[in-house]
Amino acid sequence: MSRTTIAAVTTHRRQQLALLIGLTVLAFNLRPTAVSVGPVLDEIRSGLAMGTTTAGVVTTLPVLSFALFGAAAPWFGRRFGMHRVMLGSLLLTAVMLALRSTVGSPAWFIITTVPALAGMATANVLLPSLVKRHFPERIGLVTAIYTTALSVGLTFASVLTVPVADAAGSWRWGLAMWAATALLAAVPWLALLRHDVRPESQRSGTISARETARAPLAWAMAVFFGAQSMQAYAVFGWLPQIYRDAGFSAQTAGLLLGLATAVSIPISFVLPSMAVRRTNQAPLILALCASYAVGYLGLIVWPSSLAVLWSVLIGTGTGMFPLVLTLIGLRARTSDGTAALSGFTQSVGYLLAAVGPFMMGALYGVTGGWTVPLVVLIGLLVPQAVAGVMVARPRYLEDEVDARTPTPTPTR
Repeated sequence: MSRTTIAAVTTHRRQQLALLIGLTVLAFNLRPTAVSVGPVLDEIRSGLAMGTTTAGVVTTLPVLSFALFGAAAPWFGRRFGMHRVMLGSLLLTAVMLALRSTVGSPAWFIITTVPALAGMATANVLLPSLVKRHFPERIGLVTAIYTTALSVGLTFASVLTVPVADAAGSWRWGLAMWAATALLAAVPWLALLRHDVRPESQRSGTISARETARAPLAWAMAVFFGAQSMQAYAVFGWLPQIYRDAGFSAQTAGLLLGLATAVSIPISFVLPSMAVRRTNQAPLILALCASYAVGYLGLIVWPSSLAVLWSVLIGTGTGMFPLVLTLIGLRARTSDGTAALSGFTQSVGYLLAAVGPFMMGALYGVTGGWTVPLVVLIGLLVPQAVAGVMVARPRYLEDEVDARTPTPTPTR
């Protein structure tokens, strides 16, 4: 091997390492914007004179923002380059989170939260495409790494927000700290700008949203993604309140949510690799649905006596997220196909998922308890399992798009 070849290989490996670091620190920041609100929601409501309905809107904002802004992510990636979009997303999030911690009304709290979530929504959609583009032979491993980082960030946001807020004397500092981590995560992406990429396709052009919407795989994936997101965001938004209503303190409730998210860390590292090695991922999907169901039943019957066990089981169920991200990468042949499938899946899926947190808050307000909301969540596991079994079969977006694209009639 010549020196030139060795140098080229070394440079390529350094670029991949730098990209892996960038993906990891970015993934760490994908959830604190949303999850840090739950543990201090009562304090925010008190400090901003926020009503129950507005609180329901706040807990629904993550899924709505991910739905609306995620749809535009593939276009942003093609227009500006994925690395530039990732850097811009982190900077926007950092600025908006800093501003959010200073507001004095529910309206401004929402106004500053939405752009921060928009930044994270865009990055969330493009991550699987970047993995497909740069690590096509290591989708399971790289997805495991960045989803584990995502779970760590989610756990830290759940566990540390209340202690920091208590130590500083205000919920504002508990939320502001996540602006600093987002700003730090932007640093590696400054170096990655010179290696910027756009989604590439082995086909004769990009896959449009209309073409993607005609593929049955895309709809099945969107329903599966939406159902699992509905469960997860209902948990992230309301689990601390469920435990507080069961008699636990705010700090203990935050720790129990933190336990649920901590359980997802090893699961996030193991599941993507397991999924890649399997031809059909249906058994994994059904096992995670069952874990959710048992955890919810426990919260209904014994919410306080076995609280740790229910958090562990529910946290296991949230392992559905890294699994569905892995499937997005596995169900497309190209980086462009992955971006199109990811954008459609997450935008439509999060739109469906927006019902979850708002529904939980509304049902809680009407019934005055958590039994009915939790029973509804159990019922919603059925369509999640059905859609999951459908996307577990090996198939590819590009194949379905090509099969539905009319062949031009040759001219003479």
